[in-house]
Amino acid sequence: MRAVDTNVLVRLITRDAPKQVEAAEAFVANGAWVSHLALAEATWVLTAVYDLSAQEIARAVEMLLQHKNLALQDPDVISAALEHFRMKPSLGFSDCLLLEIARKAGHLPLGTFDRRLGKLQGAHRI
Repeated sequence: MRAVDTNVLVRLITRDAPKQVEAAEAFVANGAWVSHLALAEATWVLTAVYDLSAQEIARAVEMLLQHKNLALQDPDVISAALEHFRMKPSLGFSDCLLLEIARKAGHLPLGTFDRRLGKLQGAHRI
């Protein structure tokens, strides 16, 4: 299966460059894999460059999870991260994803200096 880069995900979500959207849709038409890293980068771009709200980021991640042609790496991990993010959007999706990746790998607690992240079960504020 093919894999996609961050900018392909951003085009599929924002739909702001018609030729690139068309090319992205064609590329994923037969299925494409989305890594944690590409997803984390995409949520950062959507926040930093496109100024999307936490609610809009959550909807975008949900859309990617439900996309008929995309296979996200560890969708269970992404869904769990999305739940945390919806409850505490000030954390940022990437922090929530990092915690859930560590949880699935069996490497808890996740040490952090982040006060907000440190409050989640499985994280430990250093």
